[in-house]
Amino acid sequence: MTDNTISSAVIIGAGIFGVSTGVQLARRGIRVTILNDGPAANGASGRSLSWLNSARMRSEPYHRLRMAGIDRYRTLFAQYPDTDWLRFDGGLTWDADDAGNEIAAAYRHEVSLGYDAQHLAAGEVAGVTPGVDARAITPQGAIFNPGEGWVDLPALIGVLLEEFSALGGVLITDQGKARVVIESGRAVGAQTEKGQIHKADAVVLATGPAVPKMAAESGQIIGDSTPAALLVQTKPLAHPLRAVLNTPRVAIRPAPGGTFSVDADWAADEGVKMREDGSYEVDDGVVAELLAEASKVMEGRPQLEVVSIGFGGKPIPGDGEPVIGALKAIPGYYVAFSHSGATLGLIVGELLAFEVAAGAEHPMLSTFRPERFA
Repeated sequence: MTDNTISSAVIIGAGIFGVSTGVQLARRGIRVTILNDGPAANGASGRSLSWLNSARMRSEPYHRLRMAGIDRYRTLFAQYPDTDWLRFDGGLTWDADDAGNEIAAAYRHEVSLGYDAQHLAAGEVAGVTPGVDARAITPQGAIFNPGEGWVDLPALIGVLLEEFSALGGVLITDQGKARVVIESGRAVGAQTEKGQIHKADAVVLATGPAVPKMAAESGQIIGDSTPAALLVQTKPLAHPLRAVLNTPRVAIRPAPGGTFSVDADWAADEGVKMREDGSYEVDDGVVAELLAEASKVMEGRPQLEVVSIGFGGKPIPGDGEPVIGALKAIPGYYVAFSHSGATLGLIVGELLAFEVAAGAEHPMLSTFRPERFA
């Protein structure tokens, strides 16, 4: 069924939010063009841990949105049960052995929401999920969440782009940075760095950590707490670990081809430096330390080797909550900016496409409006 409010849209950004929204709009019969400065998934989507979850504590609307996001992945997983880029093998987390340990409180909170959780002592973990060095688990124990999973976003984006193309969508890459074109106070399209203008009835800005700055060019304020991000991809390794691990010093998830993705906030803070020209440099010593920390929590303490390193900004709004929907001061202008882009990737595309196509607000996005920062 096609909504008749608009007939065309241009999306800036070919990460998970942009591509997911583009596919949903194309399914509604809308002509869609996606513009990207480089190849698809070259930004935050290409360096995301991509843990599918709603663990720990957050606002109730945000929890509901994340759970809807996981639901959409389960529907997708039913279509691709044997894929190596989307799995639901659970998540295991524990905190440091100090006064800040919140495992017991987090477990009680998750149970109160009906979020599937098991509070395990170190000796119980091996019977539930393999591949973890029990010596690394602190005395307060760990939480295992059987319903959690992970996705490889570049692979998913590739699958979505195949459908997008089949539906008549156009992806234009390697055109440099684009900007929103505003005429008479309304968004009417986008212009690439090379000068090409793409007119449309609606414009969606989905450029990850660049969203606040780009919105500010039109006088719109979006709170921004974007930090540096660092994701290390390892060489293939025969290892039994299947769950996503979130531990005091490192987070690890399995990845396609027997590889692992590894990150930690401290490693990004210490190991990623921005140069004056806006580019980044990475401290090899910090990367080595990060892999050593990963080895410590994996059974057998394997030797992990680097195959690639992704670094840049991690999209996090100023108040931590998603920023999704219309910039009401500029008709036709929509944004998608959030942490947990993997978990939210499919549902945000679905709900934002609903708003763009129908010209109506979706109630699940009511607390996530951009104007809260105005």
